[in-house]
Amino acid sequence: MQKWLMKNRNRLTAATGILIVLAFAAKWLFKSEAAESGLLLAASLIGGFPIAASAWQALKVKVISIDLLVTLAILGAFVIQEFEESAIVAFLFLFGAYLEQKTLAKTRSAIKELVEMVPETALRQTADGDFEEVDLDDLDEGDIVLVKTGGKIPVDGEVVSGSGTANEASITGESMPLDKKPGDPVYAGTILENGTIRIEAEKVGDETTFGKIIELVEEAQDSKSQAERLIDRFSKYYTPVVLLLAIIVGLISQDLELAVTILVLGCPGALVIGVPVSNVAGIGNGAKQGILFKGSEVITKFSKVDTIMFDKTGTLTYGDPRVSQVKKYGQGQLAEQLLVSVEKESAHPLAKAITGYYEDLEAKDVEASQVLQGGGIVAQVAGQQVLVGNHYLLDQYHVPVTKQMERDMEELASAGNSLVLVAVNGQLELALGLKDEIRAGVKEDLAALKKLGVKNLLLLSGDNQKTVDLVAEELGLTEAYGQLLPEGKAEFVKKRQAAGEIVAFVGDGINDSPSLARADIGIAMGSGTDVAIETSNVVLMNGSFDRIPRALALAKATRRNMIENITIALAVVAVLLVSVLASSWMNMAIGMFIHEGSILIVILNAMRLLAYRSKLQKSRKLIENNFSQAAGPYTKGIESIQ
Repeated sequence: MQKWLMKNRNRLTAATGILIVLAFAAKWLFKSEAAESGLLLAASLIGGFPIAASAWQALKVKVISIDLLVTLAILGAFVIQEFEESAIVAFLFLFGAYLEQKTLAKTRSAIKELVEMVPETALRQTADGDFEEVDLDDLDEGDIVLVKTGGKIPVDGEVVSGSGTANEASITGESMPLDKKPGDPVYAGTILENGTIRIEAEKVGDETTFGKIIELVEEAQDSKSQAERLIDRFSKYYTPVVLLLAIIVGLISQDLELAVTILVLGCPGALVIGVPVSNVAGIGNGAKQGILFKGSEVITKFSKVDTIMFDKTGTLTYGDPRVSQVKKYGQGQLAEQLLVSVEKESAHPLAKAITGYYEDLEAKDVEASQVLQGGGIVAQVAGQQVLVGNHYLLDQYHVPVTKQMERDMEELASAGNSLVLVAVNGQLELALGLKDEIRAGVKEDLAALKKLGVKNLLLLSGDNQKTVDLVAEELGLTEAYGQLLPEGKAEFVKKRQAAGEIVAFVGDGINDSPSLARADIGIAMGSGTDVAIETSNVVLMNGSFDRIPRALALAKATRRNMIENITIALAVVAVLLVSVLASSWMNMAIGMFIHEGSILIVILNAMRLLAYRSKLQKSRKLIENNFSQAAGPYTKGIESIQ
């Protein structure tokens, strides 16, 4: 019976409403009070049963729920034969729950839209080279899948043949399509806007970046913040207090209708729903923009951040450095070949820059290598010891440095270079200067963070102090510290937290994992790597720096929305209770109408977050639109010349 009532709850709501309309028609059109009473009685019973069933289920687990208050109110109206009141209260409560369910589903639209981006089937290559349509669950790593124009990419993998452009908005939040050719990565849930490509599957199903995003957003939307847990505890005690108040008022006043009305008006529905719906909507909005909040508690804490610390390479800069200068000492050419041999074994951005600079040099086999955390690499190549790293590494291995070498390093650092030093068999042979370009718009984004209330902007880097100071001066950062090991950065975070600051750390999610874990809020820049998703509180899926002020603005807007909803809920309950005790116009039906209306108000208020855009986003959009309009005629002219 319980299952049937829950399954058909919406139909019972509609039946209750129809019976109430027929009852009023019988009274006004046919002047039949008997028919009116009978229809209202039927409406009360049909509407009351599912509410009473929910109340009974709650009582079985020792919870006094809102459904119990409404059930008692309906029974009380029955006792005093106010069938009109009981029918209307039952219908409004059921109809309010229906609207609440629908609007809550709307706030979870981010999950629905994400899930719909995943195809149900894929074209998999068979042994004879043809392609067959299979369910997504049947795909394995290493399979070759075919995606045609307009198709949804079903796996994470690498393009092995063909070309096209892919819209990766579901992963990064950016709608600009990206060219894809052999060797390029692609992600499940993205769309191939044109072209035809074959992909070798590297990750399938829940293991894809997209699958992890969906899981992350679902967990975040289902998690409860401290405010929600506090309200849950409040409601647990508040509801019995309302029940006790109604009994006391009824006994003192001997007015059963007044006591029943207090039961209806004291329901804390808007208070219970107000906070979670704000958080769900805020998390959903972030997901659409490629900003993943790991839970509602993260949003609340992030909104209070007053200190943000940044790594340099790949965060404030593009992470794509270039070799700008090389200082050679002794056997420089051999050292360069040994350097290339070591760096070809590394995935570090500086290694990529160095191997690109020496692309014509042939690498030797590396016999052994070891990473010294915060220092560099120690390797054995062709029987020789090779050190590749910074000054700290040279100090650890007691490599002598002449005054001229020190002056060279000073010169490179003063020009804003990152230093890579190469020693062979205990002698310094090379000093390379590499420059990494600062991200476009970073200065404006940092200014936006200050406007949002962030007091301290710090740069923490393993790079030399002079380079760090130049970057900090150019960007207007509050403080800058160089030559820090990963544990040194984490110690800085701990020190500022001890001073009472709420600290966010922004890094790449790999080298800076100790600081990301230590900070109140860890923010990972990147393209949705597994490490970034696992180690941080906030993930910026496309690594775009302007997502940081957007994320902070959204967190603050979500917290404001939550406070607004709590205020609305408490104010409505206070006004209703005062009205029923101090005025003659308030009754059960009006009270229930206002009560359900307050629930809808807080939900609709939260839904505003789904369309929220910060002032920074609006101004950027305006600039882009103006630029597009202004550039249009010139672009067409250039195209015609070409």
